[in-house]
Amino acid sequence: MDDPRPLADLDHWEEDLLRRYPDPAGPEAAKPAAAFRDYAAEARPSVRRFYELNHRHQTVDFVRAKRAEYLGLSRMRMGIWQAMEYLNQLVDDSDPDLDLPQIEHLLQTAEAIRAAGKPEWYQLAGLVHDLGKILCIWGEPQWAVVGDTFPVGCRFSERIVFHEYFAANPDAGREEYASELGIYAPGCGLGELLLSWGHDEYLYHVVRPYLPEPALAMIRWHSCYPVHREGAYDRFLTDHDRELLAWVRDFNRFDLYTKRDARMDVGALRPYWQGLIDRHFPAEIAW
Repeated sequence: MDDPRPLADLDHWEEDLLRRYPDPAGPEAAKPAAAFRDYAAEARPSVRRFYELNHRHQTVDFVRAKRAEYLGLSRMRMGIWQAMEYLNQLVDDSDPDLDLPQIEHLLQTAEAIRAAGKPEWYQLAGLVHDLGKILCIWGEPQWAVVGDTFPVGCRFSERIVFHEYFAANPDAGREEYASELGIYAPGCGLGELLLSWGHDEYLYHVVRPYLPEPALAMIRWHSCYPVHREGAYDRFLTDHDRELLAWVRDFNRFDLYTKRDARMDVGALRPYWQGLIDRHFPAEIAW
């Protein structure tokens, strides 16, 4: 498929999220909230191109094919810390716009959660939440790894950023997928929806045997901004989903607002985090 790397690096998507959802405790909090259309008008061309590809190609058939390809978890076996080091391959030393290795971004989130006094399982959710980005190392294009996630198999909500690009998605013209409910029943539950393929859904299946339900919700839905920030697709949610989404929103303040340029002392931090990993995960897990 064309143009697999419209973003110079994956962090540019997350930087763009900060423009769309500024820190409520930060200096931009005094500004009026920008409408989606205003945001779209200001977005950089690379982000526009990224979402053009994402919205064109994320179809029911594509999602089902990727689930079949990856969710057997037969790619490799490795431990959590090994996976964190493996993810560092995404850092391109020749790219002057890249600052921190991926392992340091994970530690920034996890250390902020630790400093807030959250329980071990919550800290571990922060540590591992982006490990699904190893899909890029295995050849997946950026638009199938990061980006806002959303349900496929029903009408695409206008609350999804760059909604207009769904005009090129084949499912938008398929009667069985274009209605308000599509292939789902009202109140079926968020976990029953097919979400656009990316690092969230993949990692959820990798770590599902090892973490409690709120942590798994944080991992699975932290990029599902149309649901947990824009209030779309409420017709499918259960009361239990709404409880879990409260955890997701709490987690996102650590995920979005803790990145900084200061380097993390990975060697000094490793004993604490390796201890947590060893208490909750086996030495190797299936990927």
